[in-house]
Amino acid sequence: MKIGLIGLGKMGLNLALNMKDHGIKVVATDAMESARENAIKEGIEVKDTLAQVVDALPEKKIIWVMVPSGVITDQVLDSLARQLNSGDILIDGGNSYYKDTMTRYQRLQKQGVSLIDCGTSGGMKGARYGASLMVGGDIEAVKIAEPIFSNVAQRDGYQYLGKSGSGHFAKMVHNGIEYGMMQAIGEGFDLLKASDFDYDYLQVSKAWSNGSIIEGLLLRSIQTAFEKEATLEDITGRIDDSGEGQWTVQEAMEKKVSTPVIAASLFARYKSKDETHFSEKVVAAMRNEFGGHKVYKK
Repeated sequence: MKIGLIGLGKMGLNLALNMKDHGIKVVATDAMESARENAIKEGIEVKDTLAQVVDALPEKKIIWVMVPSGVITDQVLDSLARQLNSGDILIDGGNSYYKDTMTRYQRLQKQGVSLIDCGTSGGMKGARYGASLMVGGDIEAVKIAEPIFSNVAQRDGYQYLGKSGSGHFAKMVHNGIEYGMMQAIGEGFDLLKASDFDYDYLQVSKAWSNGSIIEGLLLRSIQTAFEKEATLEDITGRIDDSGEGQWTVQEAMEKKVSTPVIAASLFARYKSKDETHFSEKVVAAMRNEFGGHKVYKK
């Protein structure tokens, strides 16, 4: 099987290497020359343009798109669709808003091109060695692409969730949950810092990361951050939001579903742009470790 991949950033390149490990031939491109060069060094077949990627694929084409959500996604999908034939498949593996996905699905369907939405989680390590994939779209197209999803994901990490938009909706909610979990961890370390005890935060993170009820990727991420900087003094507590937390809260309000923890964690990110607290430093460091997200240095 041979697949096209558009976007060779921190997630895209790791997905390409994951596919390569599983015998899936990848031909890829990226708007950034440096990203293309990095992929070539890793043994990935790289082209300079979208058209060259399309031309390098077999008759029934599958192209996985990993670019920033919004206008760029529209531009890439529409450009590819003009070069594809009826029956070809596009996979949007980015953090697109599910309503945008459903609109794109309808638009591409008129051209005979199938759009699969694939919510992709697990951070850079997951993309490289086994991701969590939440997939939506026409089942016929999904079945064709299923060998790719099954190989890229961890065992049981790939799940087909239903019609167009369902994969990205699930990923949106997933990210809202992630906001709340990270905020709770950050606030916990804030309370440790304010206590009368002289805690070594690395020791605490190790204890919590090994056998505790709250162990997991997020705590392992902050453990790695504390191994690099014992008190996170070198970074500010400013935390960006990708937009998915806001979308989650908006959906909750529209559907009258109570999500106070997710809402509070979103507002905490807004607050972090004005004030610096240790909890925000912890969350910023976690996001950098598991997902390569930007941190702001002092």
